Amino acid sequence: LLLCVGNFFGSASETEWEEYRTGAKKAPIPTYVLGANDQETVSYFPDVSGCELAENITYLGRRGFYSGTSGLQIAYLSGTEAQEEPAPAYSFSAKDVVELKMSLLSNPNFKGVDILLTSPWPRDVGAFANSTGEIDTKKCGSKLVSDLAASLKPRYHFAALKKAYYERLPYRNHTVLQETPQHVTRFIALADVGNSSKKKYLYAFSIVPMSLMDPAELVKQPQDVTENPYRKLQKEGQKTKAPLCAEVLLPAPQCVHWLWFSFSKQEEPACQFFFDLNKHQGKKRPSDGKERGNSQPKQAKKPPQPTGPCWFCLASPEVEKHLVVSIGTHCYLALAKGGLLPDHVLILPIGHYQSVVDLSSEVMEEVTKYKSALKEFLYVLFERNYRSQHLQLQVIPIPLDHCTSEDIKECFIAQAQEQQIELLEIPEHSDITQVAQPGTPYFYVELDTGEKLFHRIRGRFPLQFGRSV
Repeated sequence: LLLCVGNFFGSASETEWEEYRTGAKKAPIPTYVLGANDQETVSYFPDVSGCELAENITYLGRRGFYSGTSGLQIAYLSGTEAQEEPAPAYSFSAKDVVELKMSLLSNPNFKGVDILLTSPWPRDVGAFANSTGEIDTKKCGSKLVSDLAASLKPRYHFAALKKAYYERLPYRNHTVLQETPQHVTRFIALADVGNSSKKKYLYAFSIVPMSLMDPAELVKQPQDVTENPYRKLQKEGQKTKAPLCAEVLLPAPQCVHWLWFSFSKQEEPACQFFFDLNKHQGKKRPSDGKERGNSQPKQAKKPPQPTGPCWFCLASPEVEKHLVVSIGTHCYLALAKGGLLPDHVLILPIGHYQSVVDLSSEVMEEVTKYKSALKEFLYVLFERNYRSQHLQLQVIPIPLDHCTSEDIKECFIAQAQEQQIELLEIPEHSDITQVAQPGTPYFYVELDTGEKLFHRIRGRFPLQFGRSV
């Protein structure tokens, strides 16, 4: 393969390119290029999702992930960092970086990529390393690219645009004595082709895909390995993280009552809502355990792995990702494939959790934020943890003139009595985790009045009880 970073098209490329475009000339080996870095060359790239530009010359796309037949994994990000909103066609934004990261990091088995291609250098790449020459990486380069490289942990990261060649000493992707050893990253910046100073613009190497390597061999640390140059930027980013915000694009203002519940029918994800997950709306569930009389902070726990294919783990190939609406850090919002109404949506954890009581504190906090963001429309919430593999919190709108919260409560109680289901009321200031242990089958209802109804499932239970009500 020939992989090209930086400007593939020069300022006087039209005549030469026409020969390749018409087939008069042909690239001798498969060639993969990044997109435009300026307005002048945008017209050469007709499809932002990637396309074949000429025989054997392929534009990878605005951002994404390429997996070769050998198992080689290549992540790529085209353009330069946007300095304004909306981002020009030749630039990438923070949203592009987040979406690229989430598409890969949502896989619980993700360990990194073989190659990362970007045109800009990452900011601060020269920290803890050999000299970068005249390039001051503390002042130039993209912080978004640094964030991407720190998250994707490429074995090789190639960049350009600075008209300089720089091969950085390899750096670690783990904290010594605190984390399991991981493979190192090698950053290589290439000069422009045919430069008069004869700086290196071509880097030839042979690589075995990490998926085919022996794990012990993969994580071997070379003698000249350095500290990760992006640690400082990551810490700064955690202190000054900007709020994730966007518009609430919810239809039908007359629909202000919502049902939220979960059941095992394999319904699938959704449309396009965005909202401010950091906005304070009502009391949040305590994440430190102190309000439950526990003096020890609750430790973050990793989600268990599914025993088989799961329709709702975001990393699973079974997920119909075109239905996904919004992806947070730990949860995502999606349209229900078998929705009771067109606006029926689901809140789901990205990782594999079976029920609300199994959630770690940080996942529960984000579930609460999603619920708070929909609070204006959310009036009834319920979940069924019975014969379900993955937690599904379903949000169903009810027209304002259809019924009140009291009507909904009475309906739940009446239908429960008919089917000999005992719905007990939970005290106002209690939490579901106080009445149900992980692994306990249950059905749970929460009204906008603060009233909560709970049924501990001990035998059979009608799977469609929530939908029936």
